[in-house]
Amino acid sequence: MAIETCKFSDSAIVWTDITNPTKEELEQVSKIYDLNPYTLIDSLDPDHLPKYEEHNKTHFFIARILQHSDEHEQTIRELSSKIAVFFNSDFIITIHRAAQPIMQGIRETCIENGKLTTTGGMAIKIIWEMLHSYEHPAIKLSEEIDYYESKVFLKKNIPADMIEGMYYLKRKAGLCKKLLVLTNEVVNSVKVEEKDMPALQDVRDLHLKLLTLYGQVQDDANNLLNIYLSLSARKTNDVMKILTIFSVFFMPLTFIAGIYGMNFKFMPELDQKLGYPIALLAMVIVSVIIFIWFRRKKWL
Repeated sequence: MAIETCKFSDSAIVWTDITNPTKEELEQVSKIYDLNPYTLIDSLDPDHLPKYEEHNKTHFFIARILQHSDEHEQTIRELSSKIAVFFNSDFIITIHRAAQPIMQGIRETCIENGKLTTTGGMAIKIIWEMLHSYEHPAIKLSEEIDYYESKVFLKKNIPADMIEGMYYLKRKAGLCKKLLVLTNEVVNSVKVEEKDMPALQDVRDLHLKLLTLYGQVQDDANNLLNIYLSLSARKTNDVMKILTIFSVFFMPLTFIAGIYGMNFKFMPELDQKLGYPIALLAMVIVSVIIFIWFRRKKWL
């Protein structure tokens, strides 16, 4: 476990940043700050979803920051990393399994420079940085949607593996939106001082913006997937239509050829000198009739 402590400038407030703790180590910290044992269990769960609670005048919330790694993540743990935060007016504790660059950034730009003076303000800063991690992926997903749209509507031959890419895009957008929807409780429940209210409003505005972006991406992905499947079905129908037309033309011709291909001894037409050209003429007439009928039905 790595523990780093930092004091707010001109204040007795202490920030304790804990990386990859064990249950026993967290219990020791809990005794010092009188933390609720159930929230400690939640803070150790790597798959825990965003939530907000308040115990013993101490605020507790879990947020999940988006990670930029493989674009084919299939689970929430692969897609994001959990940050647990305990705070009241005297202290703030952050707990996470992996090192988070945003913590170092907050320490350098806000704590050491004196821009943050309250624990509520720092909690808002953590939530803002967490939400900001969703912004670039949302833009990237929108660009991928545009790419797939151009493939679907402008290309004659749609790649066969394109549906796999659209599935991963839809899956990622859905997971991100799910995390943002659950983060809504954190954004709306966190309590701060009056001077930190403008920052909280900025966080709420950013949260609403991201929800809208991911909702739009998810809707576009669903619509594009349905259009892709419809176009694929249409191409299959076109092929079947062509095969059906050929079969309709050749079925009566095959019937005529089958009749005169029988080996009965007494068939009057076999002795006719014009039997062969008459049979061919009959086939041509039948084909012309079928063609005219198809044209009238506008099937050709």
